[in-house]
Amino acid sequence: MEGLIASWYARQTAQDIEEFRQAARRVAAHLNSGSRVLEIAPGPGYLAIELARLTGGSVAGVDISRSFVRIAEENARKAGVRVDFEHGDAAELPFPDDWFDFIVCRAAFKNFSRPLVALDEMRRVLKHGGSALIVDLRKDFSPHAVQDYVRGRGPLNAFIIRLIFGTVLKKRAYTKETLTRLVAQSQFGQGEIRLDPIGFELWLHK
Repeated sequence: MEGLIASWYARQTAQDIEEFRQAARRVAAHLNSGSRVLEIAPGPGYLAIELARLTGGSVAGVDISRSFVRIAEENARKAGVRVDFEHGDAAELPFPDDWFDFIVCRAAFKNFSRPLVALDEMRRVLKHGGSALIVDLRKDFSPHAVQDYVRGRGPLNAFIIRLIFGTVLKKRAYTKETLTRLVAQSQFGQGEIRLDPIGFELWLHK
């Protein structure tokens, strides 16, 4: 996403700030004060910013969208926290081997053009003993869960979001079976998949 579309997305997801805070608390429970954390495809940066607030540690974000990098940097500045956002590709992470203690990727994995390479890159930059968490939409999501998600966003925005979920995102999303096969082909070899009505969590360990 770039330009006006990125700005629209940033405004919409800003309404989910409590969800980002809850996710940050869950991730922070796996960290210590010296942990290095990477968010892949952070978009407007809300999760990475909350992680920086909670941990005070080293948090980085890499996104293929230059618009999102700019928006995320501005959001971090307004929040008064330091997060090192930079432009980059999930399949070519600009970091050394064995660098991060934890990697998180939320609502973006389905959009990766080279998902297997991206998984291997995650493993490469993880320290031994480190973990990665991928959270995304499941292909067989519940329409009722989407309806709950758009509640209170206004008729036009709700319509646009439902349309995107039912077309573009559903087409790109993974089933549990296809995700399991993909992970098996990666250097991780295996992972733990947890499902909820709208999405999945994939936990990976090195």
